[in-house]
Amino acid sequence: MNKLYTAKATATGGRNGNVKSSDGILDLELRTPKAMGGANDDYTNPEQLFAAGYAACFDSALNLIAKANNAAAGTATVTAEVSIGKNDKGGYGLGVVLNINIAGVELSVAQDLAAKAHEICPYSNAIRGNVAVELVVTNEV
Repeated sequence: MNKLYTAKATATGGRNGNVKSSDGILDLELRTPKAMGGANDDYTNPEQLFAAGYAACFDSALNLIAKANNAAAGTATVTAEVSIGKNDKGGYGLGVVLNINIAGVELSVAQDLAAKAHEICPYSNAIRGNVAVELVVTNEV
């Protein structure tokens, strides 16, 4: 791979700690969510950070695909839902639902654009075969 950019972040304290990027722009306290035994939902957690990164990356891939296909699409939005749960090996796994809305095109065109974006998105490629990803595509204005 020809590296274009490398992000660097350091975590201390795990789910009840801190994560900070090497440039200091990202500096967040992390806590276990209430649903997993934490005290409250007042802090971010690794699943939210993954969801934010995946949504942004997928939206970027989607815009690239729409432009490359000359699709007269309106504004697109991507909402990533990242779930964590116990797997059958005694550990934990993730599941993802990507809610993709592409306004201004036929539903079949929106579905095609989303499928093509799923093929080039770095996050999709990184987890393909390891994490179940469901694409839910709409075309609401």
